[in-house]
Amino acid sequence: MPEQVDGRPRPAGPQTAPALRADIAVVGGGLVGLAMAVALARVGASVAVVDRMAPSVQLQPEFDGRASAIAQANVRYLTALGVWQHLPPTAEIRQIRVSDGGSPFFLHYDCRDLERKGAAGGGGEPLGRMVENRHLRMALARTAADLPGIRLVAPAAVAGYRPGAAGGSHVDLDMADGRVLRARLCIAADGRASAMRALAGIEVQGWDYPQSGIVCTVRHSLPHDGIAQERFLPSGPFAILPLTDADDGMAPMHRASIVWTERQEAVEAYMALDDAAFAGEVARRFGDYLGPLRLEGPRWSYPLAFQIARDLVAPRLALIGDAAHGIHPIAGQGLNLGLRDVARLADELAGPLGLGLDPGAPDVLRRYAGGRRFDTVLMGVVTDGLNRLFSNDDPGLRLVRSLGLSAVDRVPPLKRLLMRHAMGDLVLGLGR
Repeated sequence: MPEQVDGRPRPAGPQTAPALRADIAVVGGGLVGLAMAVALARVGASVAVVDRMAPSVQLQPEFDGRASAIAQANVRYLTALGVWQHLPPTAEIRQIRVSDGGSPFFLHYDCRDLERKGAAGGGGEPLGRMVENRHLRMALARTAADLPGIRLVAPAAVAGYRPGAAGGSHVDLDMADGRVLRARLCIAADGRASAMRALAGIEVQGWDYPQSGIVCTVRHSLPHDGIAQERFLPSGPFAILPLTDADDGMAPMHRASIVWTERQEAVEAYMALDDAAFAGEVARRFGDYLGPLRLEGPRWSYPLAFQIARDLVAPRLALIGDAAHGIHPIAGQGLNLGLRDVARLADELAGPLGLGLDPGAPDVLRRYAGGRRFDTVLMGVVTDGLNRLFSNDDPGLRLVRSLGLSAVDRVPPLKRLLMRHAMGDLVLGLGR
């Protein structure tokens, strides 16, 4: 069972030995940070996870009402880490249908097309699975609790970053409560406003979108059959993502997660609507193909932005997840990018850790940064370009978009290639 530190101030002075030591310090105990800690503990590293929030806060149902589409390659990875086994049943994404507003042209992915062709990533596997974030968070926490190599330091904040400690072989993290955490490598997984990134002086490039994301869960009368819909509307993409059925005996029992991109100036008014009126706005965009629907639970909104760190590493520091990159949710790839960071960095660190070498050596960090840079930039550029191309109502562009979707849909080899990419089985720059 990992040790939980209560976060109360403890005296520390120049002559005081560091109160905390670990092979690796992971700053940020969210989904990506905990996955990183589990991956490193599986290869024998001692890991200290530092987070500003107490675990009890993050495990509350109201903390995060989002659901994530996990690419099938990442499903396999989380299974190999022993995390997926702690999840309740999840919804398969067996088909994806992409359409441009009311256009009759669309792009349709079906995992059975891979199975029929015997392509890599086929064999009857879905394209991915939908997981409610709160369930994934609990599964990661349970897995971490079973690994003696993980120590949780929370609530706690890092106030200083001093690489080069202990003759250059370690990094010291000065905690806000006066303690010092000494590690051989620090991994920043502390989100878009990463304090570790700022302490290391790493700049970001990016911009804010004139859009916000609205997230909610709805219940509908007809089964979704594992079909995810991405509808491009003038204000932004509107995604309908399959969830598992409810088992509370209340009708309707079928459920879907809604990720609705809307113009920022309109979001406040939509969020102020009562449940019935809000559900009516969702239904107007949703259509009636799944029958009558109603809202389940609360709704959330958040501003959208694009940013990429100029460097993914600094002396004895590596960035992962949203600390390294934040992209538009148009393709649901944000968490998948973070999990690919975890897989690549864990792979780079496994060798040095197993051989007793330095996991924070510059060549190790350079290999990680080089292996992740292209995939990160490519996904950021693609999602930004798609959002700009489709988030408007220009008649000429509508025609080009519709013809483009139809053309791709009629080229089976290209569709299979794109499906493999959606599953995470074909990722440029990942080395797998």
